[in-house]
Order: sequence, then C-alpha cells, then structure tokens
Amino acid sequence: MSEQVQHMIDWLEDHLLEELSLAELGQSVGYSPYYCSFLFRHHTGISMKKYIQLRRVFLSSIRLAETQKRIIDIAVEHGYSSQEAFSRSFKDVLGVTPHAFRQHPQPIQSYIKLTIDSYGRELMMDISGKQGIEQLQRQVEELYEHEILNVLNGQMMFEKFRENQWMGQSDYVPFNEAMCVHETTEEIFGDSFCRVRAEGHGSSLEQYEQIVIQPLQPLMEKEYRCIVLWFGDDMFCQINLLTLLAYLEQKDYQGTVYVNVVQEQTYDVQQTAIQLGSFADIYCQVLLNQQMPQEQMLPVMYQGIRLYLNLQLPDNEVTAFIRSHPSDSAEQLLPQLFSLFSHYGMGDTQYLELIASVRQPSL
Repeated sequence: MSEQVQHMIDWLEDHLLEELSLAELGQSVGYSPYYCSFLFRHHTGISMKKYIQLRRVFLSSIRLAETQKRIIDIAVEHGYSSQEAFSRSFKDVLGVTPHAFRQHPQPIQSYIKLTIDSYGRELMMDISGKQGIEQLQRQVEELYEHEILNVLNGQMMFEKFRENQWMGQSDYVPFNEAMCVHETTEEIFGDSFCRVRAEGHGSSLEQYEQIVIQPLQPLMEKEYRCIVLWFGDDMFCQINLLTLLAYLEQKDYQGTVYVNVVQEQTYDVQQTAIQLGSFADIYCQVLLNQQMPQEQMLPVMYQGIRLYLNLQLPDNEVTAFIRSHPSDSAEQLLPQLFSLFSHYGMGDTQYLELIASVRQPSL
C-alpha cells in the first residue's frame, strides 16, 4: 500500500503549484477522494492539506529570499488565489509575513518532499567536509579572538566537531538534554531543575549532573565575549536552544550571542545574531504553561514551538500514527517515525516512551 501513497505524493508534487483536485488524484491511483485522504494520513501522519501548505510555504520562502519577484507573483506562482491568502498561510507556518521574511530572511525548518517507500535514519547530520562551518568560525574568531564558547546540541555533534577540530582555539561544550520531553522548572540548571529533569529521565541526580551539568561548567563559570549556539532546525533542537537562550537571560549575559542553525536536509549553516530579552518569558510560556507566545522570534524556533505544543495534545499527529498501526512492533515503528517525523528530531528513547504511553492499558 505504501507504493500507492508514494504515487499520491509524487502526483501532489507534480501538481503542487496548481489548483489541486482530489478527484483527479483519485483517478490517478484508482481510489475515491475520501479513501485517498484516509490513506495519506494513515501512512504519513498528516493531512494532504497540511502537507501541501508546508511544501508551498517552504518553496515560496526560497523565492522570497533569493529573488526580487513581487510577492503577489510568488503567491500566484505557488498556488494561492491572492496575496492575502498567501500571507495568512505563510504566517501560520513561519510566524512572520512574507514581506517581513523578505526584509530579514532568517533560518526556517526545511520541509522537503516526503519519501515513504523506504525507511531510514541518519543518526547524525553528516556535516563533515562542510567548509561553511570553518568559515563561520574564522569570522567569529576575527571579531572576538578566542574568547568564544561554542555550545553544540548533543554529545554526537560535540564529538564530530572535536574530531575534525572545527572550533580552532575556541572552547566548546555539548548540551546533552532533551527538553522537549518531561517536566521542567522556571530556574534553569538550578537544584530544583536538576532534580525534576533527573526524575523525568529516570536517572539519579548524580548521573544527570554528570551527563548534563558538568559539561556545561564553562558556560556557567567563565566569562566569554561571545557565545555561539549550534543547533539543528528540528523541534528537538529548537526547544533545547530556547532553554539555553532563556538561561543566558537568567544569568544576565552581556556578551554577543550567535545562533548557527544547521539544516539537516541541505547541511547549510545559517548564522543569526540574537538580541536577548524575551527568551526567558517565552521559555516559561512554552515549557511551563504550554502556551503559544506572542513575541517575535526566529521562524525556525516558531516552527519548533508549534510542533512541541502539538506534541502535548493527547491525539497529535505522532500518537495518531502510532495508534493507526497497532500491529506494528516498536522496532517496526521506529524507522517509520524517524523518516516521517524527522522535523520533530526525536530519538529512540523519546519515541519508545511515546509508544509505551500510547499503548499502555487503560485503567
């Protein structure tokens, strides 16, 4: 059945910028429009309407950033009937209007064509040999010499950077957390925070501090002129990034902050200078109160927060997909979840916990 769904995806991609007809799609695969919609959601976890919106916005964002075409022309080119409809859809996905994005292009979460007929998972983005990383590092070092701390999302990225000596003489540390799961506290990295996070992860306080807190001692104890945060564009990374930016505000950091967003599909690195001031409030709204903040933020973080809040819903797209495949074992589900929900960026542990929570017997 996955071959038929892949055929649907291919058909949608071929007609993505046109006025789409579910009846014509159904004719191309021999199913009714209703059954096409059912199959698509069952195998991909999202509706066709949402898939089309995400793809159109992603493709149109490239045109906005790389060309000077009129916004109305880009809107029509990408299947929208008016500039107003285009703006509504664009802001719903990225949190900014097309005009604002064109004025200040910023990192976004890439959304490429789905492929469901072969499942696979890359354990880490293959960024070896990417000259952009060393170039960005040289530019920062020219400004701040070696009074720089690089914070990398996770031990695997840390090991990769250390192995290739990409950071030159600058300090670098890993952030070994998964802030998109389990409870947290308002004061970041304090005693209460560590106890709550350790309990959520099912580890002892000593184990948690050894894995998460001890590697971050340079961030907590030294004074750096510049801090560079290296994170992917998925939800997992963006919630971790939000936590670190909120922590820098809580400790009243006065230096320069750069965020380097690595797009895992293209391996491009986009650097953005960050103005601290609102991230502690956003952190509380999102991770403590599960509310969508109104403050302006990077589109890629806006997307990550939207996905995080969606994950808190009892019947979100990930849990709905798990429920719709009751006969698949956890081992069979994992590669499908990695492939279809790569924009969430979660790992084995998070997905296994989610599968167990969905399938636990009702009391």
